[in-house]
Amino acid sequence: MLRTSRTLLLALAGLLLLSACGRNMYDQPKAETYEASPFFADGASSRPLPEGTISRDRGGVDPVYFTGLDATGMVSELPVELTTELLLRGQERYDIYCSACHNYNGDGGGMIVQKGFPQPASFHDQRLLDSPVGYFYNAITNGFGRMYSYASRIPVEDRWAIAGYVKALQLSQNATLDDVPAEVLESLRAAQGEVQ
Repeated sequence: MLRTSRTLLLALAGLLLLSACGRNMYDQPKAETYEASPFFADGASSRPLPEGTISRDRGGVDPVYFTGLDATGMVSELPVELTTELLLRGQERYDIYCSACHNYNGDGGGMIVQKGFPQPASFHDQRLLDSPVGYFYNAITNGFGRMYSYASRIPVEDRWAIAGYVKALQLSQNATLDDVPAEVLESLRAAQGEVQ
């Protein structure tokens, strides 16, 4: 009986201690993310990152990789290495996210256009042929016209892969025999001669 009373008393004391915690730590004065603050001169509670801060996830990465912009505007070169794997990944992601509107060949006559939705511009229009690769990255990231932003749906590395693929698609649809390297052209002609 004494043992039961002691256990009951300890359990009751434990419950009283736990009930004393309450929500006082949750309800304490604090600055919420993006909340205004009269304490700092800029009026924001969130502080800017110190110069030279490096991401734990990605390390020191050039901001061009995330924005597609450098000091002169939109970049004309991919900030990642151009490989066959990158272009194949870009084609796969393009087929998933872009072809419904832009079509597989980039002419803007995708399936939803055939169902009555407005047609986007063809990637083969001169204006877009002259656009740098950063333009396409920026359009995927921020949206353009009726196209909404894909930043929350497509990771940064895949956006660059798609942008690289679009430039390759433009080249493939607008290439001439002069664009084919001489050794490749010779091997194609030799293969054609064997077939005939």
